[in-house]
Amino acid sequence: MMSLTSQMWLPRNEVELKADLLRGLSQSLQVGLLTARILVRRGILDAGKGRSFFHCPLAELPDPWLLPGMEPAVVRLTDAIQRQELILVHGDYDVDGISGTALLVETLRALGGKVDYHIPLRLKDGYGLSASAVRSAAATEVKVLLSVDCGISAVDEARLARELGLDLIVTDHHLPPPVLPQALALVNPLLPGNSFPSDELSGVGVAFFLLVALRQALRQTGHFNRRIEPDLRLGLDLVGLGTIADVVPLRGVNRCLVKAGLKLLATGGRTGIDALKEVAGIDKVNCGSVGFGLAPRLNAAGRLEDATLGVQLLLEKDREAARSLAEDLDRFNRERQLIEKETLEQALLHLEESGVDGRHALVLADARWHPGVIGIVASRLVERFHRPALLIALEDGRGKGSGRSIPGFHLYQGLEQCGNFLDGFGGHQMAAGISISAERVDAFSEAFEKCAAESIRPEDLIPQKRFDDEVLLEELTLETVRELERFSPCGAGNPEPLLLACGIRALKPRIVGEKHLQFTAGQGGYSHPCIAFGMASLLPELPRELDLLFSPAVNEWRGRKTVQLVVRDLRPAQSRLS
Repeated sequence: MMSLTSQMWLPRNEVELKADLLRGLSQSLQVGLLTARILVRRGILDAGKGRSFFHCPLAELPDPWLLPGMEPAVVRLTDAIQRQELILVHGDYDVDGISGTALLVETLRALGGKVDYHIPLRLKDGYGLSASAVRSAAATEVKVLLSVDCGISAVDEARLARELGLDLIVTDHHLPPPVLPQALALVNPLLPGNSFPSDELSGVGVAFFLLVALRQALRQTGHFNRRIEPDLRLGLDLVGLGTIADVVPLRGVNRCLVKAGLKLLATGGRTGIDALKEVAGIDKVNCGSVGFGLAPRLNAAGRLEDATLGVQLLLEKDREAARSLAEDLDRFNRERQLIEKETLEQALLHLEESGVDGRHALVLADARWHPGVIGIVASRLVERFHRPALLIALEDGRGKGSGRSIPGFHLYQGLEQCGNFLDGFGGHQMAAGISISAERVDAFSEAFEKCAAESIRPEDLIPQKRFDDEVLLEELTLETVRELERFSPCGAGNPEPLLLACGIRALKPRIVGEKHLQFTAGQGGYSHPCIAFGMASLLPELPRELDLLFSPAVNEWRGRKTVQLVVRDLRPAQSRLS
């Protein structure tokens, strides 16, 4: 049976929950059986992995030298620092690229390097390594061009850099194309021959491991005999920021980086981030407040203006200057929200005219659209229609597109199959960008729909909710729910615990804040208050007895802490706990 919101509920992982395994994990990790069951369903079957998952010690981070291209990159940067040659960091205009640029600039300078940076303009330069930046660098005293979060597809730009006498080091995390750029070094965990235990790093994550290896190499040369050795842990706030914003899986290495980074983001100390937290009204720092509060404001500059403002903010030491920059970014974000709202309305009108039924992918193009917001609007369409969506902003016969996908369809590979219609493309499984001639949009749309229809199964077009375990309300004590907070930081690849409770009575349902549904869940003499955000319209449909999908949370009001169920979906009751 489908839920009231037409989503399919499935267990996260069908595994046998052996009593001795659960008991062993519970005793070794000193956790309850519910926590042990969730760990097993997430593939954590022994106490050692459980301890690593919960504690995330930085000492267990992998050897950076396992990344492809690390040795030539470090050798050249070591030489540049010791010779005081100018290094130009070339970033990207999203939060991953902005934070990666700030991290490299700040740390390379602390290591004694002579460093400058460049962020391309989205509307003028487009995505990736900028040819104009390469030429400008060659016309100055720059000797080493170091990219972050871009460059793995920059074949022509790498050739230009070589012709102009620049040593190009590419650090990136995007999928490498069949033909690689001829650079001095390519550092990317997705390259063939990678020995690094994670290929899911963000761009700023790759940059961090480059700095770890570089510091090791400089230490061996005696470089720090005459200067203070920087503590690289102090840059993990930037690593956490970019990693969360880029929505890479928060497991393994990324989980360790983000957990440490969130602590720094919460305690403050970086002037620019403190100012941004203040204008965003953020008191509690977690993945949600970073992803939906800090990141959009940093992104807004690159979408509408110049992403260099974001780097300036992250590097700024003066409080008044930081406050002024943060207010500018907040204003750009409000402008972005208005443009995004208008673009979404126009996209929905397109779909009303053309229809969605029978389509496996949505490709829309319009000359009114701003290229800086089409990626966000594509995400909104995916949320609403659960199909890959690609929006194209047209101008002067050219189109810039941004797409988002669903589980079950590899967007980059789909674009690869339609590559003969495109001037260029790049990205990964769930998100990508394209450039295209306006006259080829219709032919591309037809080819892309055919490609999607061949790859996407009917069941892939039904949104799914995967839950961790089925529980009784009596299991959800305050102590148990507090323990489940140890699964954070939660996000892509490590979602917050999602539980199923069956045979629930919805007591005293009412609408709060116009859009939200509030009620008390009752089951067998036990009850907990519930909040269902954005589900007010379901009030007339509430059955006498229902099943709930929810995330348990601790609600604090006037110093009193209680268990609250944050409802993610509901359906008429259909099963019982066995």
